[in-house]
Amino acid sequence: MSPHWRSIRRKASRIVYGVYDRRLLQQAAGRHPKHVGVVLDGNRRWAREAGFTDVADGHRAGGRRIAELLSWCREADVQLVTLWLLSTDNVTRPPEELGPLLEVIGGVVDELAADGNPWKLRIIGALDVLPRETADRLSAAAQRTAGRTGMEVNIAVGYGGRREIADAVRKLLQQHAEKGRTIEELVEVLDVDHIAEHLYTSGQPDPDLVIRTSGEQRLSGFLLWQSAHSEFWFCEAYWPDFRRTDFLRALRDYAIRHRRFGS
Repeated sequence: MSPHWRSIRRKASRIVYGVYDRRLLQQAAGRHPKHVGVVLDGNRRWAREAGFTDVADGHRAGGRRIAELLSWCREADVQLVTLWLLSTDNVTRPPEELGPLLEVIGGVVDELAADGNPWKLRIIGALDVLPRETADRLSAAAQRTAGRTGMEVNIAVGYGGRREIADAVRKLLQQHAEKGRTIEELVEVLDVDHIAEHLYTSGQPDPDLVIRTSGEQRLSGFLLWQSAHSEFWFCEAYWPDFRRTDFLRALRDYAIRHRRFGS
């Protein structure tokens, strides 16, 4: 195909998708999620299938899509986004793979924290499982956004749902011990709200919608406690290939569902 016809084909494709996106927006109007959680999955598989010998190229490609996703969320009046960038399991990967991934994550977070961006960042996860330099870099970037009033963005790094719940219970026990209370006294009053107050996401609403890319249809420990009543949307595309159209499809499907909240 000649360059001229390729150009015409690209223009036609943009027009078609533009019309389709507007239709999706209309179908999703009036009922958007306030908190969206996203499992950004498939970077390594994308790199391998694209012919890259270094899987870090997949992480870099995925990192470049994050700001786009946040802009789509902002357009849809989403108030809080939680992005899972690194699990506690991934921390055990070989140093030659983990090092470049941590550098990509650090660069993404620094870019999101840069002046001119509206996002207010919060790092959630067990930062003690990360190299000290990485943990300090992420915390410093989030601190630079503390005064912002725009959409909140949770960056889940060194995150695992079971670890989060265990940490919450540990903090709860420590808090009661510091007040001189016994385990028996705690048992008498303990309820789900006590644990929720000590989660990494304390003070934030639970996710309305959880999106996972790459075709995997499981949570893998993402927001285990918080997602009890969330709606789930699974996408076949690897994260680097995730498009605005895919995001709008997720919003459309969410809008037409009848949420039961466990009933």
